[in-house]
Amino acid sequence: MIEQKSSRFTHDGPVESFGPPLIGALLRIPWEQVVRRILVRLHEHGFDDLDAPHLNLLLYPGPQGARPSELATRRGMSKQAVNYLLGELERLGYLERRADPDDRRSKRVALTRRGERVGYTIRDAVSEIEREWAERLGPKRFAQLRDILVDLNQSAQL
Repeated sequence: MIEQKSSRFTHDGPVESFGPPLIGALLRIPWEQVVRRILVRLHEHGFDDLDAPHLNLLLYPGPQGARPSELATRRGMSKQAVNYLLGELERLGYLERRADPDDRRSKRVALTRRGERVGYTIRDAVSEIEREWAERLGPKRFAQLRDILVDLNQSAQL
């Protein structure tokens, strides 16, 4: 009896190519390298209770002073997902939610000292990658890459 595959997606042969990587993949692959480095560095420094989902709230510009709803909008996440992660980070001692002095119905996020140390550790890890990339690309090309990314980020905030 010949075994039949249920769909063309379950074949054993090579995956069909859609062509060379587009800009999304070209941005994603270096980004994944950055995330891996951040996590390794955090774990080396004793923050081994943090994982990739937590980074959604801890990465630049960070949660300090933001309302949970602002974090949800900024990160493109549901309010429920943000509140779940905030709860985990609060339980782990990285932040706390405090009453908003301007609106008692709302909360604002405040990093603890432990949370601030995480921010500095993340920044050190990313700075190290920037130095490596500048060495690999050369200072001029790295500066061009950075300038282009700054331009794209500024235009995305319009």
